Amino acid sequence: MNKTKKEGQQAANENTEEILDNKNQEAQNQEVQNESEAKESLSELDELKAKYEQLNDTYLRSRAEFENYRKRTLAEKAELIKNGGEKVLTNILGVIDDFERGLNALETAENIEAVKEGMTLVYNKLQSFLKQNGVAAIDTKDQVFDTDLHEAITMIPAPDESMKGKVVDCVQKGYFLNDKVIRFAKVVVAN
Repeated sequence: MNKTKKEGQQAANENTEEILDNKNQEAQNQEVQNESEAKESLSELDELKAKYEQLNDTYLRSRAEFENYRKRTLAEKAELIKNGGEKVLTNILGVIDDFERGLNALETAENIEAVKEGMTLVYNKLQSFLKQNGVAAIDTKDQVFDTDLHEAITMIPAPDESMKGKVVDCVQKGYFLNDKVIRFAKVVVAN
């Protein structure tokens, strides 16, 4: 019986050793697995850091490009504003030259009709130039007074009922630039 007890104790010790060996083996396996998971986590972290750096670099470059674009367009816009009227002014210089020649001819002219004809030609040239650049006079004769086009300077009694609320006289012409009023017509209105 003692022998059986010893054999049972010995078998229990062997089982305990096997269990401990299994536990040690599992612990070692777990450590190896933890190390490989840690390495994977580090490699994933490194990948994420690299991707972050790449995206951040792309963002910074895009932002710098946009800032450069904004500055360039502001500079171009300022240049257009500064020199935008250059073409128009260059073209109008020819009309001014014609006026100067007409004024010089006026000083020595004996034939007023020739000077009058010359001034009419210069006026027509200026009107043609304005029309080419989208400038048109606002029609006021016998028109109903319109606050979007006209500025009433004064009001006079209407000569008859049909003239009430209509423009009787134009003191200063008004002008459109394309479809926008650039100067209101100053008018006398009948009431």
